[in-house]
This record gives sequence, structure tokens and C-alpha cells, in this order.
Amino acid sequence: MRVSNNKDNIDWKNVIKKEVIGTDGLDLGEVVEIGDNFIVIQKGLFNKKRFVIPNSTAESFDGDILRVKVNESELVGYEETVDPAFKDYSKFKSSDMSKEMETRIPVIGENLQVSKKVVEDKVDIIKEPIKETKTVEIDLTYEKVTIERIPINNEETGIEKSPGQNQGLGGSDIERPVSPQTQSLPGQNQGLGGSDIERPVSSRTQISIPLKREVPVIIKNPYVREEVVIRKKPVKETKIITSDVTNEEVTFEDKTDRD
Repeated sequence: MRVSNNKDNIDWKNVIKKEVIGTDGLDLGEVVEIGDNFIVIQKGLFNKKRFVIPNSTAESFDGDILRVKVNESELVGYEETVDPAFKDYSKFKSSDMSKEMETRIPVIGENLQVSKKVVEDKVDIIKEPIKETKTVEIDLTYEKVTIERIPINNEETGIEKSPGQNQGLGGSDIERPVSPQTQSLPGQNQGLGGSDIERPVSSRTQISIPLKREVPVIIKNPYVREEVVIRKKPVKETKIITSDVTNEEVTFEDKTDRD
């Protein structure tokens, strides 16, 4: 297998997921990312650590193993504690003092953009019953019973005689009492010298007389009292939208001691 000994001749696309070996056979893990001037390696299965090392430390690549000039003490300085803000950070941090280095720092800002979307509101049209009391006059007719008592004037004895009632009784004008055994029914007094007047009832008797009367009948007829017309129309309005945007500003502190 061909071994590339110059970092410029290494096919960096094939280095991803390959094993990385440092100085004295130090196991550095595997390559997870390649930048323009740096290599990101990851070490460990559970407590994973990431290290960003310059690709200038690469010595050779045989297709399976990437060898770099990094020992264990140097590796600590390359540990990535947070995600780098820009990809050339490692090159700038680990630059050689013998040559001029340049890096680009992106300054991020936010633009305010207002768009429109359609939302749906709802208007409820409610019909509910409202009760009111109305008064209507109506004439009603009914039948009424009145009782009028008319006295009947008979002879001094107060008993009306039937023709031939006293004949054959010894000429006496006194009417003999009728014994219960000889009491006749209505219509049986003829030929027996009895009266054709009905006798008093022997028990309570009820006589029903029908009476007619008019009663009101309530009929409710629905009718259309009015119509409600519902219309939708678009209405335009202008609103002023105010929002906060964040822009980055770059400052620096020169901590070098110079006379």
C-alpha cells in the first residue's frame, strides 16, 4: 500500500473515520472532521473527548492509520472544550511564530424581516329565544243553570183527588193509607183508585244536565319577522412591527508588554 509522507499529498477525504496514532504509538482515537488547516479527532467510547490539531502535524497516511507528531502533553493543549466559533481557529491558535498567519473571524448580525401568514378567527352568530307576554281579549259564551221554585196550590187538604177515588169506600172522604204490600208502581194506579203522581224517591237520585261553554284555544303561528344578512369583506390596516435584533461587535485587548 502506498504511504503518503507529505501532508500535501495526503488524500484527506479518505482520512475520515481512520485511526490516528501520535508520537511513541499514542492512540489518539479517530478522525471525525477535516478542516482547511486542522483535523478534529475524537477519543473514547463513553467519555468522548474531541481534539483539534493542525494538519501540519501529519506525518504519513497509509490508508488505514494517520500518524501525527503529537505527544500526550501536547494533546491536552488541543482539547476542544467548546465548539469552535470558526473553522480556522485551531490554525490561528497553533500558528508558528516563524511566519505570518491570517485568519478570518465572521461577525454575525441579524436582519429584521416581517412576513405575513393567514390565521383564522371565528365570529359566532347566535339566535336565542326571548319570551314576552302578550294579552288578547276574546268573548266566550257558556250556559248557566238557574233554579226556579213554583209552588202548586191544591185544595185545603193539599191533596189532589182523582175522579172516582172515594166511591165504593163507604162515602168517606178520608184517604186510606196505602200499605206496603198494596203499594203499586207507576202506571198501576189506574183501576185501583190510586193517584198518577210519582212517589218520592227512596234513595239519592242524581240528574245530569249538560251545559255547554266556550274555551279559548291558543294557536302559535311562526312567521318571518326580519332577516339578518352576514357579509365578509377584506379590511387593510398598517401595523408597525418592532423587534430586537442582535449584531456582533468586535473589540480586542492588547495584553503584550511593550515600552
